[in-house]
Amino acid sequence: MSKDTSSSTMSIPRRLLRLLLISGLAICAGAQSADTPDPRELIRAAMQHWRGVTSYSEMTMTIHRADWQRSFSMQAWTEGDKQSLVRVTEPRRDAGNGTLVQDKSMWTYSPKINRIIKVPASMMNQSWMGSDFSNKDISKSTDIIDQYNHRLLSTETRDDHLVYTIESIPHEDAAVVWGREVIVIRDDYLMLSQQFWDQDDVLVKQMDTTSIEFMDDRNIAARMRMYKLEDPAEWTEMSVQTIDFDIAITDSLFTLSNLRNPRQ
Repeated sequence: MSKDTSSSTMSIPRRLLRLLLISGLAICAGAQSADTPDPRELIRAAMQHWRGVTSYSEMTMTIHRADWQRSFSMQAWTEGDKQSLVRVTEPRRDAGNGTLVQDKSMWTYSPKINRIIKVPASMMNQSWMGSDFSNKDISKSTDIIDQYNHRLLSTETRDDHLVYTIESIPHEDAAVVWGREVIVIRDDYLMLSQQFWDQDDVLVKQMDTTSIEFMDDRNIAARMRMYKLEDPAEWTEMSVQTIDFDIAITDSLFTLSNLRNPRQ
């Protein structure tokens, strides 16, 4: 009897130890899971970081080709993720050209023909103003948030920042041309790069942030370069000179009337 009692007494601590160990591992696993960011929300936060509630920016777009190069100075306004307006200010011959986005609709205006043209959905992936950016790129469409499945591929440290690489694959019924996109986002929600892969899983084009600056209380991508992989020597670069976030916006700003006859 005494031997059995002693054996039973010794077995209790072992069970407790085992339970404590299992509980500890579960707690650690839970903590690790809690610290792992949701890739979908990372993409949403990166887009919100770039736009703010509202924003006004002045930029230069440079289109580089083997035998020529052109630059345009621009003004841009945004409100939320549904409305934006981009207007060319230089060179003089192109001044007044504008693009207006309202939700999923886009219009362009050319002073030379004094005409507003609505961009059909079938042309959203076409070149914007002859650049390597598409109409959809300029509209900063948020379709990727809800029409794609997202997976965190890796987490690494660069320059004292955590950097997340996310793979985004469109839903089967999503009306998109890409087979997948790979996005790299820093822990301060700055987008470092975005890759566009076709349906045959071939990398077609890529956008890289090549310069980061602190403007109006946050780090932003001050220079972004888009290029096609078949000819990386040809590219389009967007350079931000100034940006202000959370500014007052008038009700008439994002209208077809203001696109044709600027009042702001």
